[in-house]
Amino acid sequence: MPKVSVKVKWGKEMYPDVEVNTDDEPVVFKAQIFALTGVQPERQKVVCKGVTLRDDSWANFKLSNNALVLVMGSKEEDVPAAPVEQTRFVEDMNESELATALDLPEGLINLGNTCYMNATVQCLKTVPELKNALLGYDPSSGGGTAGGLTSALSETMHALESGGAGACAAAVARLLNALHAAAPRLAERGAGGQLAQQDASECWTEIVRALRMRLSVAPEPNSKSLVEQYFGGTLDVELVCSEADEPPTRSSETFLQLSCFISQDVKYLQSGLRSKMAEQITKMSETLGRDAVYTKTSKISRLPAYLTVQFVRFYYKEKESINAKILKDVKFPLELDVYELCSPELQERLTPMRNKFKELEDASIEKSLNAKNKNHGDSKKENKKKSIVPYWFENDIGSNNSGYYRLQAVLTHRGRSSSSGHYVAWVARGDGWLRCDDDTVSPVTEEEVLKLSGGGDWHCAYLLLYGPKILEVPEEEEEPMVMDVTGGPAGNPPTALA
Repeated sequence: MPKVSVKVKWGKEMYPDVEVNTDDEPVVFKAQIFALTGVQPERQKVVCKGVTLRDDSWANFKLSNNALVLVMGSKEEDVPAAPVEQTRFVEDMNESELATALDLPEGLINLGNTCYMNATVQCLKTVPELKNALLGYDPSSGGGTAGGLTSALSETMHALESGGAGACAAAVARLLNALHAAAPRLAERGAGGQLAQQDASECWTEIVRALRMRLSVAPEPNSKSLVEQYFGGTLDVELVCSEADEPPTRSSETFLQLSCFISQDVKYLQSGLRSKMAEQITKMSETLGRDAVYTKTSKISRLPAYLTVQFVRFYYKEKESINAKILKDVKFPLELDVYELCSPELQERLTPMRNKFKELEDASIEKSLNAKNKNHGDSKKENKKKSIVPYWFENDIGSNNSGYYRLQAVLTHRGRSSSSGHYVAWVARGDGWLRCDDDTVSPVTEEEVLKLSGGGDWHCAYLLLYGPKILEVPEEEEEPMVMDVTGGPAGNPPTALA
């Protein structure tokens, strides 16, 4: 009898007709209890007929219809109230009060080494086109394990938007089960039976793979995947043999993320990306009849709107049988220009929009100087309405038409191996940044984000998510040249400013 209806008693409160599915892991039931009582799962002691419920197994915890389940544990906020309400300063507030005062978004509860999944979800949530597609996803559309994972992610997005802490807890528990069903290797447990820590990059890949299969840009069959449209890029690849006089071979490859390999010489993200674009590989030479060294040169021929970059920080250490971590400090910018990584043909297409950014910047500087001279240094800001120029090419919605990007999310890791430590998401919101550390969300500065470049045991950037830099022009300065570059069609998708 996998599904039963029980009575949950917590203190003086009685909650009848609570449906429990024992096919799910016990953490799902604890998340339901959290939604009812507000008691965090790690603070709960759940008892039925003298048997205590474990986190990893139902074991001897037998449930039947109308069974009485006792819950012991208190909410964190159950503390004596002050006799007189006093003024609270931001510096004196705890995390819960700060979240309320600053209108911070919900976080995601850690169900036991699930920070890797929570951080991944918070980063992907910063892509408005993806978030909106998930909010409108039909959970009854099927799709096997990929459909189940997409449906669970859709529920999590709804909970993060307006569901509250209880709804988020229940949703993240179902998301974890769906992730385990889609990628069983992520369900591994440690020697004590607890869930093992997993690699956030593997989680990111599995979630994006499922979304690639289930989310399309149009309802018609065989329409393009939303993931491919907004995250997918194309490389022009040329292979030249270094040991024989062979004609170069040319091909095209697609990517959903770029890799930044970390060597002794790499100090900046841009140099790490460049080194990957020109590398030496070994492959079979038909001319020589043996393996030979080839120089592989790659140039980007299609830029996606959202560029994912992975720092290759982990390598397999045979002696300890772990994925050890490279702690080297590699600086990354808030604004990224990838023009030099593009093919000559794409560079030519990027130039018009890049010129518009330059013209606007020059005009802004000139206006600022004129205002200072006119007012003897007392310049005033003009609040003029601005229009947003589409960031994609006219015939390729979801592309990037300038080569300019703005950092909008960083997924970090703290620890010495991918199977241990802790993952956190750092996401841009408006003019500021938020640190999403499981269910704790707090504001941080740009300076704190830039310190995530590595070099020690503090959080190191592992995955970067860049969105398109948006060109905003004053409405009275609208010119036909804007449409020459992009020609935004009807039904424009939401911009990255959302």
